[in-house]
Amino acid sequence: MSYKQNRYIPQPPYGPYQPPVSNEPAPASPVVSSGKYNRAAAVAYAHQWAFSRNPQYLNFDGMGGDCTSFVSQCLRAGGAPQNYTKTFGWYYNSANDRAPAWSGVPYLYNFLTKNKGAGVYAAETVLFALEPGDVIQLSFTPGVFGHSLLVVETGTAKDEDHVLIATHTDDSDYRPLSSYNCIAKRFLKIGIRNGRLI
Repeated sequence: MSYKQNRYIPQPPYGPYQPPVSNEPAPASPVVSSGKYNRAAAVAYAHQWAFSRNPQYLNFDGMGGDCTSFVSQCLRAGGAPQNYTKTFGWYYNSANDRAPAWSGVPYLYNFLTKNKGAGVYAAETVLFALEPGDVIQLSFTPGVFGHSLLVVETGTAKDEDHVLIATHTDDSDYRPLSSYNCIAKRFLKIGIRNGRLI
């Protein structure tokens, strides 16, 4: 495993990123077109922006990290509707009008796992149940989760060498989950209830 300028450089058997078969780029500003989570759109967005920043969103690199904002952008690109509940919702209108869950690791977890109404939610799951478009959060300090990743590929083996992720802060794409030296991981299966779009 090689790192260069905070970017993961894939080594065989992973190879370099290959763009999706479609010639249409992921949207610069996520657009929602249906009430179902579009995992392929979330992953395409992740590939497009893994090593750069979408100017439509505040870059949180100097404020603790951009990883969870990046994951939120990917979820939004996949059709996840925003929830405008002040303080406890999940939304981004501008740098000064956003919910803590948009960019904070524990806040995103709390929102996704406690949202029982319509819209995007998550349930904790196990490694072998992950699909592209799901979310992984890592802990490097006991009791504190501090990094969010988007699953971009799971492979056939469904082990940590074949679950590949994209993220910001330590910008990566197609990075094996096994390359992280963390003390705990939590796996979040993403879904959308009731097809309600906001």
